[in-house]
Amino acid sequence: MASAAIAHLDIIAPPVPDSWTPKEDAGAKISELRQRRLLPVGPAYLAHARRVLGNKTFAQDDADEELNAANGDPNGAEGLIEDDLGVGDEPESSDLLLLDPKDWKNQDHYKVLGLSKLRINATLDQIRVAHRKKVLKHHPDKKAGSGDTNDDALFKCIQKAFEILSNAEKRRQFDSVDPYFLNLEADPPTSSQISTSPKAFFSLMAPVFEMEARFSKTQPAVPLGSEDASKEEVEAFYDFWYNFDSWRSFEYRDKEVNEGSDSRDDKRYTLKKNKNERDRLKKEDTARVRGLVDLAMACDPRIKRIKQEEKAAREAKKKSGPAGKGKPSKAEEAARLAAEEKAKQEAEEAAKAEAKKAKAAAANAAKKARRAAKAEAEASGSATPA
Repeated sequence: MASAAIAHLDIIAPPVPDSWTPKEDAGAKISELRQRRLLPVGPAYLAHARRVLGNKTFAQDDADEELNAANGDPNGAEGLIEDDLGVGDEPESSDLLLLDPKDWKNQDHYKVLGLSKLRINATLDQIRVAHRKKVLKHHPDKKAGSGDTNDDALFKCIQKAFEILSNAEKRRQFDSVDPYFLNLEADPPTSSQISTSPKAFFSLMAPVFEMEARFSKTQPAVPLGSEDASKEEVEAFYDFWYNFDSWRSFEYRDKEVNEGSDSRDDKRYTLKKNKNERDRLKKEDTARVRGLVDLAMACDPRIKRIKQEEKAAREAKKKSGPAGKGKPSKAEEAARLAAEEKAKQEAEEAAKAEAKKAKAAAANAAKKARRAAKAEAEASGSATPA
């Protein structure tokens, strides 16, 4: 059936007969003739809009509406027009048609649903609308009706993507290993790139920490800040990121447990191996984030600026001093050190002299004691009878 043509009709109300008079109890007069614009609304206009926007015939539109009803969508395509949310219309690359449903773990589910630009920021409503659009376009029944002999591989990938992204736990697991962000993480800025200028540092490092902030359990994460940030702000940034608490997990990488196996040992072995692998990936990710923070701190122009400001403040404090005196000259400093060295030597010599005197006095006292003991012994011997 061909598309309907739109006809514009100029309808002019007939003039009021001269013999007509309003009833006395009406209490109103007829308003003057005015030109008014009628707004296109209602189911008929929505159906027309679907056909125009989708470049479809009446038969194709009717088939799509029947398909919507079969999928349990009470609003049909009308709901898409009213709640489009601007998603699901990304151009489809040729590689999407070659996806293998069995290889779903290695697929970009956001790309499959046409949500590549939103990714982790996509809302559940946007995911549902994007899925509904993809189903309308790639449903096997529609392809069969149009004579398309392609299999339903892409449709299965669409259903799997929706299953994962519409489930909060599964979506978080996928977001942890989102291939788009993994590609960015594999090529971080280098010290030579960010050390060229403060502008290069902030333009390259700020997006890195914004990207990593999506994994923070504490929201909002502390941003890198600006070049003129205070010492407190800089310290708060590094304190947050050196103690970064990530919700990132790696269950999505787990190998499937063979549920059909009767061996408990095989299942336990697979579960243990998955846990060890998750722990390893988590440790590597923690070290990777720590490396980014170390890199930022080593090249942060604000830290250099803060150190220079603190050094200048210390020097100013020394110059001002409690007595208001300036820094002594080199000659004065040398004289002070020489005086201190002389006083030290004199003190050592005095201590040696005192020790020598004490030693001599002790020797004399011992000598006198021996003499007294000898004299006493001799006196005792002479007094003894023969």
